[in-house]
Order: sequence, then structure tokens, then C-alpha cells
Amino acid sequence: MSKKDFWLYNLFRHQAAGITATAIDFGTTIFLTETFLLWYGYSNAAGAFLGAVINFFISSFWAFKGSKNKLKNQMYKYAIVSTGSLILNTVLVVLLTDSALHFDYRVSKVITAVFIAWTYNFLLMRNYVFKK
Repeated sequence: MSKKDFWLYNLFRHQAAGITATAIDFGTTIFLTETFLLWYGYSNAAGAFLGAVINFFISSFWAFKGSKNKLKNQMYKYAIVSTGSLILNTVLVVLLTDSALHFDYRVSKVITAVFIAWTYNFLLMRNYVFKK
């Protein structure tokens, strides 16, 4: 497999893992906000955290399988990247929702999730956490 094909293969697997984690993230956020009437900022942080945990296991054992980093090292690096992602996600969702734009928190979450996933998350996961 060429380097270009391998990169696309990683991107596809990363996105598949991300879709699964995002479904859990969004489901948790909406469930906590709508059912327990938690502020969407708290619900978003809880959803992002749960999605990150699920995504780590899928990414570690499937999407970026064969990383030269040991599992303990992957966990440490993943925790750093995920903390940054959680902060970025929560801040951007709150800003888009509470700004003059007044997006619904679910719309803000979709916009933020797509932006963060295709930039920050993929690049750092591939080149830092699960480096080959």
C-alpha cells in the first residue's frame, strides 16, 4: 500500500471511529440536556468525555492499530489531545449558542464537531498519539 493510500486508509478508519464516538457523544449530550435538564455546556463536556473514552479504544485497537507507541504512552498522549479537544468543543459550542448567532446547541455541536474532527483531532491522533 502506498503512503498516499495508507494515509487515506487511516483517515477512513479514524472517521469511522469518530462517527461511533460522535454518536455516543451527541446521544449523551442530548439525553442529559433534554431528560435531566442539565445546561448544554455541562452535557456537552460529559458527552465529549464519554465519546473520547470510546474513541480511544476503537482508535487504539482498530483505526491506528500497529502504532509504535506503547498503550500506556498512547493513553497519556490521548488524554492530552482529548482534553484540548474537550475544551475546544465546549467553548465553541457555548460561543456559537450564546453569541449573537444564537444557534440551537445541537446545531452548534454539529458545526464544532465537524470542524474539530477534520482538523485538530485527526492531525494530532495520527501524527502524535498513534504515530507509526
